[in-house]
Amino acid sequence: MRALSGLWRWRNNPLRRATDLAEAWVALVALLLIAVAAPLTGWLVGRTAQDALQQSARRQQHARHLVRATVVRELGGALPGTGAESVSARESRSRVLAYWRAPDGTRRQGPVLADLRSPHRGDHFRLWTDRRGRLTARPLDSATATAHAALAGLGAALLTAALAETGRRVTVWRLVRRRYARWDEAWDRAGPDWGRAGTNS
Repeated sequence: MRALSGLWRWRNNPLRRATDLAEAWVALVALLLIAVAAPLTGWLVGRTAQDALQQSARRQQHARHLVRATVVRELGGALPGTGAESVSARESRSRVLAYWRAPDGTRRQGPVLADLRSPHRGDHFRLWTDRRGRLTARPLDSATATAHAALAGLGAALLTAALAETGRRVTVWRLVRRRYARWDEAWDRAGPDWGRAGTNS
């Protein structure tokens, strides 16, 4: 809206200064950047992020496997490295010693978090592993990748618009400072007794 307010200086007026016209040009450029460049930048960034994230999701879905694990016994405490999970997610899981078969057929065993509230020996649950049977995170799905790409595009568009508006404000601030400096020079030339009767004004 601030960019729109500068456009009124286009009107023809005998009192219009050069800085008024410059301010109108700055407002027009900022308006075009916000209306055209910001959405275009957002679309390009979102599209690039979408391609990269979908490719990453396909690689992860190809390299990660959901296997069936069997509980050996329940373990107490929390697994190291689970601090990033929410409290509710950790409360719905149990720490157990389990074994599973890797996609290549080898048997693996270790402490894991199982989606079981009260696990017993022999209970089964599913977990994600890589090709060698090492534990890994769930692969990125297509919908999540699209959501992340949309957020990246929106962020890029907002950042572009903010930079355009910031550039406009800084430029107008400099123009106003220049305008005030010229006023000060004009007052200095007029002298301290400007407008008094009987002086040289």
